[in-house]
Amino acid sequence: MIAIFLIAAMAGAQVQDRAESGVKVRFEIAPAEKGGAVTEGKPAAVRFHVSDASGSPLTGLRPAVWMDVRQGKKAEGKKECEKEIESYLQPSMGAQPLVDLSSWYVLVLNEEPSISVLDPIRGFGSSKLLTLVMLDAPGSDWVKSRDQDRVFVSEPSIGKVAVISTGTWKVEKSIDAGKRPTRLALQPDGHYLWADAGDGSVTVIDTARLTRAARIETGPGPHQMAFSRDDRFAFVANRGAGGVSVIDVRTLKKVRDLQTAAEPIALAYSKLGDVVYAAHQGGQVVSIDPRRHTVTGRFESSAGLTGLELTPDGRWGFAINRGKGKLHIFDASAGRLAYTVDMGKSPDQVSFTDGNAFVRSLESEDVIFISLDQLDKGKAPTLSEFPSGQLAPGLAHGESPAAIVPTPETGSVLIANPADKLVYYYTEGMGAPMGSFSNYGRVPRAVLVADRGLREVKPGTYGATVQMPASGTLGVSLFVDTPRIAQCFSAAVASSGKSRKAAKYVVRPVFSRRKFALGSPMELKFRISGPPQKGAPPDLEVMAMLAPGIWRDAHHATRNPDDTYSITVHPPRKGLYYVHWQSQALGIRYQESQPLILEVSSEENNHAQR
Repeated sequence: MIAIFLIAAMAGAQVQDRAESGVKVRFEIAPAEKGGAVTEGKPAAVRFHVSDASGSPLTGLRPAVWMDVRQGKKAEGKKECEKEIESYLQPSMGAQPLVDLSSWYVLVLNEEPSISVLDPIRGFGSSKLLTLVMLDAPGSDWVKSRDQDRVFVSEPSIGKVAVISTGTWKVEKSIDAGKRPTRLALQPDGHYLWADAGDGSVTVIDTARLTRAARIETGPGPHQMAFSRDDRFAFVANRGAGGVSVIDVRTLKKVRDLQTAAEPIALAYSKLGDVVYAAHQGGQVVSIDPRRHTVTGRFESSAGLTGLELTPDGRWGFAINRGKGKLHIFDASAGRLAYTVDMGKSPDQVSFTDGNAFVRSLESEDVIFISLDQLDKGKAPTLSEFPSGQLAPGLAHGESPAAIVPTPETGSVLIANPADKLVYYYTEGMGAPMGSFSNYGRVPRAVLVADRGLREVKPGTYGATVQMPASGTLGVSLFVDTPRIAQCFSAAVASSGKSRKAAKYVVRPVFSRRKFALGSPMELKFRISGPPQKGAPPDLEVMAMLAPGIWRDAHHATRNPDDTYSITVHPPRKGLYYVHWQSQALGIRYQESQPLILEVSSEENNHAQR
């Protein structure tokens, strides 16, 4: 193994090279903001350049990366590195790094005020539930930020938009967003989040400052939003007013109202044709020039349209008529209706992968998919289907913002079935889902994917922007399965200069068991890591709660000679238990801890997992 360590002090960048078995890896980390050094609490740009011995980039990889505080003088030798990576690959709660860029997570928006976070790859034991994010009110709609570091959730009953960090799985902030905010839309550049305020206006939120930037009256809603290619203009459909408002994003002022047709119910922008399409309840689909702000064409489908979606490349538009059971497919590049398909059974949502369109129906448990390649070749669509549960989704009450979403794995989707209370995983080419994820009795209204992995920003270069979790020396571990790459690096992170009281402390479990038998005590042990403290050791209080809050037990943990903390919990019944902790000395509160989720089952069906 060859290692070269370079620091570009002027730019605040750090560079390390590794070469082994014909594969070269260059690791770079630099402050995401100009000037200064890589600093705790601030974003840093992380890059890995991977090439073969000749220098040709290795493309199409999906690297797993972990970052954690490096204790003492931990070596970066081959054996030590592989041992460190192996600990992260194992499903053990005792080896959870501060930063995990190895996987993707399934987020489930529940009917109750919560979001389930599922780990589909490395779930512990029989449970895939990583944590539960508690909201102040039930969510209606949600979107994720461009870098997927945050998820924004509208909470209509309290007039707020909740901001959730995907790094900590905690609510960072709640933002006032109007009388009853529902539909959300994020500009392509990610600068502004737009919300239907529920009072004839839209609320504009600055996603960097997490503050309300403007409230703009557009007319009676409900509202849907779309944006021009350059983010210069926002278009707002005003269903109650029968038109579309055009807003100058630079000034956040309305510049024009376009009279399109009665009851516009959906908007979508086609980047291929550079056209905004507006679908109307009466069946009209109207095209709008996003630069001249004029109506350029229209065609008729069928009265009763309920939704509109465009394929990711902007070529095809899918307009849904739920009441008449029809799907109208139009050529967005030419602005003409191409096919009308009889779907039956109340089609209500359409989603896309690169190869297929997936249509969910309320009155059927079957999902229909249509080959996009067929459409591109000028062939009439052929309908295929697969079951996505035992019950029709419409048997559960309530609207769903997005029940089908693609995953980071090529050609696969997740389908939330609220009637079954399950999330199904389907891969194209299969006759049925490959599996399902339990939502532990909660009703899944919608599903979303948060990809925490690195992205290939250019051939052979994989990167992400990461909030630095702590100061000191961070160990950075890189793993690729094929070709096998296991390399470890280090990064120097400067202190933010904040007081010791504000320093980052982490409470970690030092046990790997996740499942317990009813009647047996749960012996739990924790360790506190972080900057050393003067004086008496910090306190630690641990609370176990039986979901959904029907029993709880809290005690001060006992400090052991090896500096760990222990507590014994006697669960009264079967179920899922959420374990939180707090420390007065360290300023950690229960609601700021990411809970552990433990399962208690009947003794005869339980096999201890250690």
